[in-house]
Amino acid sequence: MFKNITDSQVTITELMLPAHSNFSGKIHGGYILNLMDQIAFACASKHSRHYCVTASVNRVDFLNPIEVGELVTLKASVNYTGRTSMVIGVRVEAENIQSGEKKHCNSSYFTMVAKDEQGKNVKVPGIILDSEQSIRRFSRSIARQEQAKHRTSKFKSSEFKIEEHLELLKHHNAKIEI
Repeated sequence: MFKNITDSQVTITELMLPAHSNFSGKIHGGYILNLMDQIAFACASKHSRHYCVTASVNRVDFLNPIEVGELVTLKASVNYTGRTSMVIGVRVEAENIQSGEKKHCNSSYFTMVAKDEQGKNVKVPGIILDSEQSIRRFSRSIARQEQAKHRTSKFKSSEFKIEEHLELLKHHNAKIEI
């Protein structure tokens, strides 16, 4: 079974309150991450029609601070479907209510896994790729998975070769004492 991407897209908008701010008066990154996880869950669950759990989050870069009083809009969309997992793209934008100015604050990719009532992984519907953008996003997810596999194997303790890294470390803020 295959579903259209638009059928499971989710958008939420929330006013940022002083209770959401950190010590510097900006909205706390952890609060935004919580909202991002919630919308990724909603999108994945809507697509799969199952309870979903977060397996991983790929790259969280806070590009612009979010101010108290701004409207934050989070948009989630299925970018990739595997057998039991989905990559959900989440975009965060903040809008100044008075000026109408919008700023991109974050984009992240949540890998969500669908579960049945017994907590076992369950097959998810595929997605219909109906635009160049959807093909690009799906392909980028495949490339990201391949890069992650390479990263994890290269630094596995049984595979790690210290001599390949010592020269590189000399140019960083670290002191080696072994």
